[in-house]
Amino acid sequence: MAEADTTLSAQPMFEPPRHVAIIMDGNGRWAAARGLPRAEGHRRGVEALRRTVRAAGELGIQYLTIFSFSTENWSRPASEVGELMALLRRFVRNDLAELHANNVRVRIIGEREGLSSDIGRLLEEAEGLTRVNTGLTLIVAFNYGARQEIARAIKRLNDAVTKGEVDATTIDADTVSRFLDAPDVPDPDLIVRTSGEQRLSNFLLWQSAYSEFVFLPIHWPDFDRAALETAILEYRRRERRFGGLVAQTGS
Repeated sequence: MAEADTTLSAQPMFEPPRHVAIIMDGNGRWAAARGLPRAEGHRRGVEALRRTVRAAGELGIQYLTIFSFSTENWSRPASEVGELMALLRRFVRNDLAELHANNVRVRIIGEREGLSSDIGRLLEEAEGLTRVNTGLTLIVAFNYGARQEIARAIKRLNDAVTKGEVDATTIDADTVSRFLDAPDVPDPDLIVRTSGEQRLSNFLLWQSAYSEFVFLPIHWPDFDRAALETAILEYRRRERRFGGLVAQTGS
């Protein structure tokens, strides 16, 4: 007799969160616990990312945002930054064709100015090639900091006011949202952080106002579909009120 399918997507009336964001933490600690160089932890982290993108698509998640490289990461040793940039180059060269074939659209948020020309071209290539895809949208937060994003939004809004495109007396939260890096992307329903840390670390501060948070004790290189399903199951147990009295269950 065939075994029953116990995966999350096989459950009756399963509806995944529309947008999941992940802080991929713990590559270095994963490597240190095994006596391996940090570079190996980052390499295994890329493998975990591949698994996660595949699982998100299979589960019907529409938007997946990953915190790949923060503005603060530049302060790490130059050798480690170089390894991370090399991984990014290899990921785009090796995985972009597969993402495109699987109808994944790639979006980049973060500061582009000041990046090396080859990295800038890679990011543009990833977005350009996949622009018309209609499946999972993979949003890569690269050279990203949430405070910096809000500052950029204020500058753009100020320019719009100066040009007469926005009436300053009508500015509200929705107005500010329209000037963020990806204003058409819905706010994350669920934010997951691995490695047991319980903070946002300058990630999606504006967009996470009503997100649910799930903190997992595993390091990022061990993350897989089962871990993603565990986070979604916890999310679905929550009652979301969005500041009101009527609860909405995670969906």
